[in-house]
Amino acid sequence: MITGKTERSGLTMSSQESGSDKTEATKERSFRTPGLRGVQTTTLFRAVNPELFIKPNKPVMAFGLVTISLCVAYLGYLHATKENDQQLYEAVDSEGERYMRRKTSKWD
Repeated sequence: MITGKTERSGLTMSSQESGSDKTEATKERSFRTPGLRGVQTTTLFRAVNPELFIKPNKPVMAFGLVTISLCVAYLGYLHATKENDQQLYEAVDSEGERYMRRKTSKWD
């Protein structure tokens, strides 16, 4: 008969097994916590890298993603409208024919 048994969720195990179970539980917990909150670091390192120690905030991440996406879409819109507004003018060649030509700068 084995003494020092602990019963957990209907299963029995010896005291030696329960000791190794505790270390496994702490390992599992360390995998679940994001970042380096459990590691000893300097205050300077924490001040320079706060994203490693702060729990992720989903609403703020969603707001940032939407904001960045809208900025990129606006830049694309500005680029598309500039290409459509090419500032054309009517030019006449040496033979007297008229054609549309895009304004160019001396810098181009």
